[in-house]
Amino acid sequence: MTRPDCLDLPPLIGAAGSVQLPGSKSISNRVLLLAALADGATELTGLLDSDDTRVMLDALRALGVRVDGSPGDPAAPVLVHGCGARLPQGSADLFLGNAGTAVRPLTAALALLGGDYHVRGVPRMHERPIGDLVDALRAIGCAIDYRGQPGYPPLAIGRGKPRVDAPLRVRGDVSSQFLTALLLSLPLLGSQRDIEVEVDGLLISRPYVALTLAMLERFGVRVDNHDWQRFVLRAGARLRSPGQLRVEGDASSASYFLAAGVLGSLHGRGGPLRVHGIDASSLQGDVEFARVLERLGASLRWGDGWVEACGLQPGRQRLAGGDIDCLAIPDAAMTLAVTALFADAPTRLGGIASWRVKETDRIHAMLTELRRLGARVDAGDDWLRVWPMRDEDWRAASIHTYDDHRMAMCFSLASFGPVDLRIEDPGCVAKTFPGYFDAFASIARPVPVLAIDGPTASGKGTLAARVAAELGLRVLDSGSLYRATALRALRMGVALDDEPGLAELAARLPVGWRDGRVLLDGDDVTEALRSEQVGNAASTIAALPRLRDALLGLQRAQRRAPGLVADGRDMGSVVFPDAALKVFLTASAETRAERRYKQLISQGISTTITDVLRDLRARDARDASRSVAAMAAARDALPLDNAGLDVDATVALVLQWWRERT
Repeated sequence: MTRPDCLDLPPLIGAAGSVQLPGSKSISNRVLLLAALADGATELTGLLDSDDTRVMLDALRALGVRVDGSPGDPAAPVLVHGCGARLPQGSADLFLGNAGTAVRPLTAALALLGGDYHVRGVPRMHERPIGDLVDALRAIGCAIDYRGQPGYPPLAIGRGKPRVDAPLRVRGDVSSQFLTALLLSLPLLGSQRDIEVEVDGLLISRPYVALTLAMLERFGVRVDNHDWQRFVLRAGARLRSPGQLRVEGDASSASYFLAAGVLGSLHGRGGPLRVHGIDASSLQGDVEFARVLERLGASLRWGDGWVEACGLQPGRQRLAGGDIDCLAIPDAAMTLAVTALFADAPTRLGGIASWRVKETDRIHAMLTELRRLGARVDAGDDWLRVWPMRDEDWRAASIHTYDDHRMAMCFSLASFGPVDLRIEDPGCVAKTFPGYFDAFASIARPVPVLAIDGPTASGKGTLAARVAAELGLRVLDSGSLYRATALRALRMGVALDDEPGLAELAARLPVGWRDGRVLLDGDDVTEALRSEQVGNAASTIAALPRLRDALLGLQRAQRRAPGLVADGRDMGSVVFPDAALKVFLTASAETRAERRYKQLISQGISTTITDVLRDLRARDARDASRSVAAMAAARDALPLDNAGLDVDATVALVLQWWRERT
């Protein structure tokens, strides 16, 4: 299936509802391997259906393991028929994508069992270190060769003679997956004496090792943990199926939704947002993220099988900043890097050296993409410091995700900022959470937009101003942007057919609004914009694609809390296609010409009804026939012919529609 190139996210004003988490990736791949190597069949429910679990399942089947069912069927469990420490296939070529939770443990298991196996992945996996694990396995007699760069996959695994006569040693400060791989696989030796594994250096990501120990215990294997530096596998250890095992929800994935339920409070609309699948007793270390959020000022509630974000604690306006040790929660720490943009002080995330060897160099990636948003960020070998952002600091941005699922998911939270956001390659979330963006959309509350489109003199501006005042929303008169561009072009002598020059002028348009007046270069040009010369010039240049592109970002940047009423020609069809309500306002050309004529006469402008009608029809024709964003009602717009309605009746009808829609 082709992955989408990008996903546009509008600014959000809140988040609420509930989400059912997919199964934990860390648990899913651990129990799949243990079930395959154990005595007896294991029935697994809640198994994650994602790229990482699929490559593990494909590998197990290639090794001759019988697996009934699919994690993609929520109504049926997956039944894994254990092979009792003997794989039916002694040779296989295994492609494992970029799944570290598959590559590292399978490498250890295959090396201890022996055979003719090739282990490979995507190019990024061939840049992720595995040398410390290979060194530990070679030290006990396993046969492993590098088929590319030493210290990295791909690997060739042969038939060695593994024997443990002394404690194994493995580094713990690069990745905890090296230790996990050994602990999951050592029961295959069937040793009649204790086996010791000693950790060199500080063991990072300890909760993931604790998860490994808990899963081993479910399969009948006890490992003694001596202060995270020495682990002892009891003599006679053998993997035995527990019969049935349920995989709990993914705690790392929970972090995005819990953060969303809190960040919505910045606009007074945070939570409650309930996440089903984890609770205070969850085995995964990333459940600690929720407790970190609480310490930073979030209001959370805990229940049986769920945790709920209820916004900020009373008295708080933003999350707190400060120093956070993320050694135990490296994946969820990425979420903290984005929530730090909304804190009340700089946030320093420490203990994240493992980010360098993940799906991408996450320290570099996070630094680069946060700066793309306009943030101030510093970084070192194992830390990242993020400064809070003010509304005026934010820049609309297209976020590069580096084929890293967590980059895509955590940056979705930047949509709580005041700008439009584009996520490149959103399909990369399939690695662990294929339905992430659907789930995110179900709880997200975009800044509401009421779009009013229609031809000249249909009364859009009056209607927009009145409705916005009634609802307490901001107003965007998109026509004023085109008129301001036209006025500036006329004043600067830029030809109305000079598309590059006009686009450059529009991109730097010094326009602003104050008390219902339009300012250009700081001068009040409200009256000047209403002249027929400027109006006709605006209609002419509005047909230029590059000019429209230049003004599109400026228009969308007006979408800020508490909401926006936007009027123009293409507000509902192009600029705000997700508007909560779209109205296409119109009346006959004669009715509109009469209105326009009276308006011009009241302003002391000499004209005739015949001239006004002729100009209006010409402008209608240009607007309707231009090649880009031609004036037309959006497919889901409500038509409103106001020829027989006064302003009060028109406003009342639109307000009624708004309340029905929202």
